[in-house]
Amino acid sequence: MTADAASAPAGTADATGPEASRGPRARGATAYLRYVAGKLAGAAVSLFAVLVTSFFLFRLIPGDPVKFMTGGRQVSAEQLANYREQFGLDLPLWQQFTDYCGKALTGDLGTSYQFNAPVSDKITEALPNTLLLTGTAFVIYTLLGIVLGTRSAWRHGRIGDRLNTGLALTLYSVPSFWLGLLLIVTLSVGAGPLPGLFPTGGMESGGEEGLAYVLDVAHHLVLPVVTLVAVEYGQTLLVTRSALLDEMGSDYLTTARAKGLRDDLVRRRHAVPNALLPTVTLIFINLGRTVAGVILVETVFSWPGLGGLFYQALSVPDLPLVQGLFFVFAAAVIVMNTVADLIYPLLDPRVGR
Repeated sequence: MTADAASAPAGTADATGPEASRGPRARGATAYLRYVAGKLAGAAVSLFAVLVTSFFLFRLIPGDPVKFMTGGRQVSAEQLANYREQFGLDLPLWQQFTDYCGKALTGDLGTSYQFNAPVSDKITEALPNTLLLTGTAFVIYTLLGIVLGTRSAWRHGRIGDRLNTGLALTLYSVPSFWLGLLLIVTLSVGAGPLPGLFPTGGMESGGEEGLAYVLDVAHHLVLPVVTLVAVEYGQTLLVTRSALLDEMGSDYLTTARAKGLRDDLVRRRHAVPNALLPTVTLIFINLGRTVAGVILVETVFSWPGLGGLFYQALSVPDLPLVQGLFFVFAAAVIVMNTVADLIYPLLDPRVGR
């Protein structure tokens, strides 16, 4: 043993040991993997909690699904018992729950009472319509919110900032269904001298093909998208503005200006990238919500998406369909939030250490 090794304090790693031989990059990769494992474990626990909640929560809804399936007809007690046995409603609650969890883990969300079809098929059928509506609105209100939020923060206190912030707060506080109804009254039905310019609801008029069909769908898309953009863009604007204002007093921006960089370069290259973490979180949460759609907006405009399907299922109640949709809605938000957490360390290496 060398003199240096003999004089080293107990518990100190040998300078030539395996830990010391690993460079900063390897140690950083190990820390990131631990960070990823923790986030994935948390997401798995959240998904299981949603699975449990989706089963028990909707059994509190008043109404008998079996009576709905009989269409209000007079049926015998034996026929009601057969219906309950067919859909497993005669089993004890704990057995219904274990069966539901076991099937859900294999992707089987049950069979819809009112459509007599697999829940997964109904969700797959309505999902593209929801993504068309909410995806279009998401792109528009995200870009609008980031651009206007950046401009408002950089010129805070001026008349433009006050107008942008005031309008964003006002629209963000407006109920989406109320704004949708208002747009239908003024721009679909027509009010006073204003003629009706847009359809009152639905996704298509029917009988159109090719380019005419695309234009028809786009025509039906205008009012629901305007409603969603008007209500949602304010949140992105306010979060972006607040994050950028926190960065504007930082020393590195003062140094960049002292070096002679123009204000637009300081904002674009330095301030905005460092202020994006809160906005990234919001973007991914909203991205998860695009799968859920907006139930009230889809209902008001009779849009044939997941939101409208959820409303139909609640009115029965169609328990398998309600449970399946609720799980998909929550899972989309959880997954997107987890993805945002995994991206954080790539944007800011301080996160996850």
